Amino acid sequence: MHDPIPVLTIDGPSGAGKGTAARAVAARLGWNFLDSGAIYRALAVAAMDRGVSCEDEIALEALAHSLDLVFEATAVPRALLWGADIGDRIVTEECGNLASKLAAFPLVRRALLDKQRGFRRPPGLVADGRDMGTVVFPDALYKVFLTASAEVRAHRRYKQLKEKGIDVSLANLTEEIEERDRRDRERATAPLRAADGAIVIDSSALSVEEAIQACLAVVGSF
Repeated sequence: MHDPIPVLTIDGPSGAGKGTAARAVAARLGWNFLDSGAIYRALAVAAMDRGVSCEDEIALEALAHSLDLVFEATAVPRALLWGADIGDRIVTEECGNLASKLAAFPLVRRALLDKQRGFRRPPGLVADGRDMGTVVFPDALYKVFLTASAEVRAHRRYKQLKEKGIDVSLANLTEEIEERDRRDRERATAPLRAADGAIVIDSSALSVEEAIQACLAVVGSF
C-alpha cells in the first residue's frame, strides 16, 4: 500500500494571513496549492453572473457541480471561471461576504468537496481554508490553525484596500469580520474550528515571514 500524498492544511479566519503563508509554503516545498476560499468565491461570482439567488440551495448546488474552474500557479495567481479571469472580482468584500453565506449550505459544501480533494496530487499539497483539516483532508499529516485578532485582521484588510485606492471604513471592516467569524463558527455544517491535532499559530504580532516559517516548522522540512 502506498503512503498517502502528504497534505499541510492551514485553516483559520479571514484575514489571518492563510493565503499568503500557504502560497509561500507551497512554493518553498514544491507542493501543489489549494485556495479553497477562492472556490467558494468563484461560486459567488457565478451566482451573481447567472442570477442565482443566494437563498436557493438547490440551484446553488447545481451551479457548484457545473463550475469549470482552473487555478494558474503563475507569479500573479489567476483564477479562470469558464475561461474568464475572475481574479479581481473574487477579492472584493461583496464577493467574500456572499461566499461565506453560500458556504453555510450543506449541499453546496458537498458539491465542492470532490473538486477540492482533486488537488491532492504528488509530491504534496498545501490547502488553505476554514475546514481543510476538519472535513476536506481529515487524514492530513500536518495541520495548522492560523489566527489573529479581529482588530489586527481589519487593519490588514484596511491597508490592502487603501493601497488599491478603495475607500473603506475601518469600523465597518471590523464589524464585517466579526460577523463573518460568528457566522463561520456557528454554522451547522463544518463550523470554523481548529482540527484535532492542529498547531495553533497566532499571527497578530508576527511578520509575514515569521508566519511562513512557523508553518514550515510544522512540516519540519526547514
